[in-house]
Amino acid sequence: MATVVRQVKRFQRSDWYTDAYTQATSADNQRTAAFDVCQEARFLRNETDCQTKWDQYSTEVRLADRVNNLRRWKDLLERNLRQLDQEIADLSEAKETAEGVLENLNLRTDVAVECLTLREGRRKIEVVADEPENELYKEFELIESWRKNVQQRIAEAFGQLCLLQEARQQVQSDLEDKTIAMGIDIDQYNLSDRSPGITFKPDPLRVPKGSTSILEWDERSRFTKEKAESELAASSKLRLELYHTLQQTANELDAQKQATEYAFRKRMHICKRAKDELEYQKATIIKEVTEHQSELRGLEESIRKRNRSTMKAETRMENRTYRPNKEMCFDAAHYGLVDEVKQLRATTVSLEEKLQQAHNALDALARNMDRLNDQISLKNQTLRLDQQCLDIRQKLNPPAQKGIENNLILTGIERMKSAVLA
Repeated sequence: MATVVRQVKRFQRSDWYTDAYTQATSADNQRTAAFDVCQEARFLRNETDCQTKWDQYSTEVRLADRVNNLRRWKDLLERNLRQLDQEIADLSEAKETAEGVLENLNLRTDVAVECLTLREGRRKIEVVADEPENELYKEFELIESWRKNVQQRIAEAFGQLCLLQEARQQVQSDLEDKTIAMGIDIDQYNLSDRSPGITFKPDPLRVPKGSTSILEWDERSRFTKEKAESELAASSKLRLELYHTLQQTANELDAQKQATEYAFRKRMHICKRAKDELEYQKATIIKEVTEHQSELRGLEESIRKRNRSTMKAETRMENRTYRPNKEMCFDAAHYGLVDEVKQLRATTVSLEEKLQQAHNALDALARNMDRLNDQISLKNQTLRLDQQCLDIRQKLNPPAQKGIENNLILTGIERMKSAVLA
């Protein structure tokens, strides 16, 4: 049997050893490289695990710091918000008090004008520029002056309330933003690797629109807080000035009110004294008229007696003219009758002149009585008008308080709203 040997390439033994060595060396190198890669992978894994844990810890610490910072600012803003609400309420109350004072000033103006108008009803000599009139005009001018001051304070309070509302809106908006941001950061702080809903996000490193630096954020927060505190300080100062203005207004108007009413009482006292003097004069004149009328009746009776005596004497003389012949002589009786008639005629003329003088005096007394009655009527009218003015001015007195309300005020349980000072 014949065998055919296939012709293949034959390697040398050295090649075989070389190849074996090469394979062994290559395997050893691969194992070494694989070991190095494994060690490096383990190192990298440990390193990245540590770095990841440290980064997560650092992030959580920063989130916690951020939450604490937000909470601190939130507490500050909440305190500012409470202070703003309280100041708005206090300033609004002060403004309402000022508006009440302004209404009271309107009442005072109406009372002053009504008193001046009433006193225009005086007549003749009683229309005098006296002290009550001067005090009423002073009171009117003082009221108008304080009205302008109070109106200015009310306008300032209204403007300050607008600023407080604006500051409150800013604080409220910033507080809401910080509350939302704090809630978001708390949620992020509480996230873990096993939390549901964590996914890869598209472009998480992007810069959101409207982002600011921490310095700008801190500056804005401080600006909001400082503006609120500034408005609070300005409002508190304005409120104190407003109450001071109202207190000063009340003091000066009360002093002027007392001065005006004192002038009224003083003038009424003087007028009453003058009226009493006139009434005394009137009573004296009435007494004098009575006596005068009695004297007139006496004069008239005396004249009538003289007339009868004269008629008797003249009748005697006339009858004696009928004596006959030589009996018609001028005897003593004749001369006596002549003297009697002359004397009676002279005394009658004197009595008639005196009677006329008495009538003239009585007419003068009557005219004087009319003047006195007119003056008394004028003064009664003046006193009545001044008393009406005092009665009208009772509107300016504060209403009497009930016992319970007075006790509450005295014990400080309830602050009296009409009090001017806070």
